[in-house]
Amino acid sequence: MKFGTSGLRGLSVELVELGARTYAAAFGRYLLDTGKAKTGDAILTGSDLRESSPEIKKICGSVLEGLGFRIVDCGTVPTPALALYGSKLAAAGLMITGSHIAADRNGIKFYCANGEINKADEAAIVALAAEISADKHAPMNREVSHAENHANKCHKLFYERNAKLLADGALAGLRIGVFQHSSVARDLIATLLSQYGAHVVPIGRSETFIPVDTEAISQETITSLGGWAVSHGLDAIVSADGDGDRPLITDEVGGPLRGDLIGVITAQFLGAKTVVTPVTSNSAIEALGLFTVIRTKVGSPFVISGMDEAVAASLERVVGFEANGGVLTANAFEVARGHLDALPTRDCILPILAVLSHIKAQERPLSVIARSYQLPAAVAGRLENFPVVTSAALMSHLRATENLAVFLREIGQATSTSDIDGIRITLTEGRTIHFRPSGNAPELRCYAEAATETAALDLLNTGLTQLRLWADRISEEPLAHEERPN
Repeated sequence: MKFGTSGLRGLSVELVELGARTYAAAFGRYLLDTGKAKTGDAILTGSDLRESSPEIKKICGSVLEGLGFRIVDCGTVPTPALALYGSKLAAAGLMITGSHIAADRNGIKFYCANGEINKADEAAIVALAAEISADKHAPMNREVSHAENHANKCHKLFYERNAKLLADGALAGLRIGVFQHSSVARDLIATLLSQYGAHVVPIGRSETFIPVDTEAISQETITSLGGWAVSHGLDAIVSADGDGDRPLITDEVGGPLRGDLIGVITAQFLGAKTVVTPVTSNSAIEALGLFTVIRTKVGSPFVISGMDEAVAASLERVVGFEANGGVLTANAFEVARGHLDALPTRDCILPILAVLSHIKAQERPLSVIARSYQLPAAVAGRLENFPVVTSAALMSHLRATENLAVFLREIGQATSTSDIDGIRITLTEGRTIHFRPSGNAPELRCYAEAATETAALDLLNTGLTQLRLWADRISEEPLAHEERPN
């Protein structure tokens, strides 16, 4: 178990019982020790639709109740809804979710009363968890004796927030597919789109959990999206990941939009002046000339920190977004029906509504709108089951200029590099390739940009091939060996 880009992640079998108890106790102790909460305060709990989530939520609730907290159960709920409700009540919370990762894994996202925890909070919780793990006499409560049910209140607040984003009938005439799979946001998305006048076509609903990574959509899913878009005559298909903080949006032929383009359109919709986004977002966003752009490491804690710094520097109308499409707001914004409070955690609903309203306003197919931004084609892939120690060895190896040049022989010539998060390499002919160890799972991610999608895919596949060859060779040698394979 470890903290990734957003929250704790691990195998479900490790989280059920010991893992959940340890980290819930560490979180509770951290709140009490730092004065961020006190005995008798409410702590919100919510969960996604994974099979293991209810049990993990029960375990966490029992531990926190044993520490003297009042448990408020928000039911199965999107993560941004739990965060919004927590901000209204000024209450800490835990969201039980593995987001988009494999179905045999799960996780916990932690919120203090002032919002999502940061990296310093994570480090303190990890240290406390280590102490608790060593305590063989730690209490093991079995059940929550009493939990207040606030599921309806939590859902209602989030619904009301999104029901004022657009004017009446703003999506009238659009045929929108809602890929429901097993996202906890699936019913809310369909309800809101219908309310705004869209003709909603529900598709792909599943009663078993299906992990959907909006940043690395499987070819099988892409094929299904294309078939649904054409057969139903849709203007777009929308969806979200498991906990509803990352949107998935396709054009009229089922082609998924990049999350960073979704972020750009949403920032325009809100009239943002400053955007905060990780280094993995499209490298040409600055060239659009639409906003002041601040780059960060990958992960919502880093984006939130960047937004906080922007606000502290008196920058105005600050919006954050990630390459997975999740959008965060650092300021309040005026929208169609009033005031939209800041929500500095990832949200899928705001960007979905922003992009669909853009289709209606421009009266052009979404594919045409997407091309009008003239961003380089960007694709992403990953190598699964890529050991963390191998990723670390690779990053160290590539930071040496002579090693990088040899590694890139089949890829291209580097003109500049950045190691903000992993190794991002600008190549000749305006191409970019980026290697980054995942913060969520034992995976190595690869991102590629080029003038066309074909060129970007070629670059991605070449990069992944080189990574596989390097990993195969290094596995045959001791990691301490000074001469690394190339």
